[in-house]
Amino acid sequence: MSKDYPIGLFDSGIGGTSIWKEIHALLPNENTIYLADSKNAPYGLKTKDEIIALSMKNTEFLLNKNAKIIVVACNTATTNAINELRAKYDVPFIGIEPAIKPAANQSKTQTIGILATKGTLNSDLFHEKLSHFKNIKVIEQIGHGLVQLIENGDINSAEMNELLESYLKPMIDQNIDYLVLGCSHYPYLIPQIKKIIPEHIQIIDSGEAVARQTKKVLEKHDLLSNTTEASWQKFYTNANPRVLESILNHEQSVFERDF
Repeated sequence: MSKDYPIGLFDSGIGGTSIWKEIHALLPNENTIYLADSKNAPYGLKTKDEIIALSMKNTEFLLNKNAKIIVVACNTATTNAINELRAKYDVPFIGIEPAIKPAANQSKTQTIGILATKGTLNSDLFHEKLSHFKNIKVIEQIGHGLVQLIENGDINSAEMNELLESYLKPMIDQNIDYLVLGCSHYPYLIPQIKKIIPEHIQIIDSGEAVARQTKKVLEKHDLLSNTTEASWQKFYTNANPRVLESILNHEQSVFERDF
């Protein structure tokens, strides 16, 4: 496998671009291919079998584009399908999970909040991770409707603000001091979230940790690119590319709809 082959990433939509941005910032010389399966978003409302099937389809798309490593830039796909993907395909996989550990270890109130999709919060992998923190009170909240609004480009809408207030205020009332964002779409909501929660509540997402892990695994497999040429980035979506273009601030210009 060539070191110049791209890093592949997929998500149920545009949210995983929050992970892509961290990886691209840490590894600017790496070529990347990002797949947004927005037509099937959100994954959080689908069955485990449906999530596995979509994840395999996405993986095969990226492998056909010569991806040397695949980042499952979706919490729901990771918690429901990562084991099946690793068992079936001979390529390194990077998954993302809600960053419970740093929040639990640093919490002074011993109470943290997790905002995530139904698919993530109901998964066996999530509950297995949660079982390691029995002394921490964890307030789980499904982010009903948030992914759909983000996918529609309605991040700053009144409806979005109303939903966030209804999800976050009960957490605030129960004295959380850390809020874990358990969906790769949710970092795009941080400006609105900060308007609702008190300043002392820390927000944690997985982006930087995923980027560091991606670099670590590439090094382990001797797959880090050593080219001096400018890297390229390609984005694929099976929905209207307008929102994806907007969320990338038109930094990238390659958008193809062929899957």
